[in-house]
Amino acid sequence: MEPGTDDAAWREDCAPRRVLELFATKWTSMILHTLHARHAGRARNGVLHRSLPGISKKMLTQTLREMEASGLVTRHVEGTVPPAVEYRLTGLGQRFVEPVELLYAWGRDNADALDRLGPRATSRRNPGS
Repeated sequence: MEPGTDDAAWREDCAPRRVLELFATKWTSMILHTLHARHAGRARNGVLHRSLPGISKKMLTQTLREMEASGLVTRHVEGTVPPAVEYRLTGLGQRFVEPVELLYAWGRDNADALDRLGPRATSRRNPGS
């Protein structure tokens, strides 16, 4: 948004705020990236959990439910015993992967700048690692 734009462009439900709301948890973008980059857009719950070091099963389930409610992924239950659950990126999820991948590529290309950032109170990253 340009300086001097109409107040309506800054309202609480404006597009930039809605995008940020989708990524309110760090795991949404990580799940999108992992489904896309490592699993061709689909993965079973257990495979996805093993692909995301540091996420708890509870957080994975909670985030996947939110992503399903938002229309980013669909949940497919296979009629096996025990039932196998697979998550798949939707068309909308595929559209959101593109900016996520650009952001992650920027992060890889600018790791030195990220390393110079001061530590955040909520970060699990060890300084100097």
